[in-house]
Amino acid sequence: MDGFYLAAGDEVTLIREVTESVVEAFAEVSGDHSPNHVDEGEMSRSAYEGRIAHGALLVAFMSACSTAIVERVPGVRDTETPVSLGYDRIRFIGPVFIGDTVSLRYRVREVDAQRRRARSEITVTNQHGQPVCVGEHILKWVG
Repeated sequence: MDGFYLAAGDEVTLIREVTESVVEAFAEVSGDHSPNHVDEGEMSRSAYEGRIAHGALLVAFMSACSTAIVERVPGVRDTETPVSLGYDRIRFIGPVFIGDTVSLRYRVREVDAQRRRARSEITVTNQHGQPVCVGEHILKWVG
């Protein structure tokens, strides 16, 4: 690993259920009460034929992936603190409906040990194996 916490190819997969209560709680926390997410009546008449989850909820799930991969490293917080520098190239490529189960694959693509950073690819698929979201994450260790 060249003295770094993670290596290219390290990965973690998380499964999350997108329940009505999760979407409603996220609407409360975020303040985003768009009919897209909270109004079944209106959305049942839309092209989607039902409510869709917040894109930002998927980003929150991505954050859980970065925590999961960091927590696999023994003593990771002894001398440095891992923090997110941000998410790049996030694309919502398919709807996520209430009742869907999504699988998130977080895979380290490259490590820059000198700059104390790792860049990872994230792919989110639904229970049918269809990709619904992709993005990149930059993780930094601060000492």
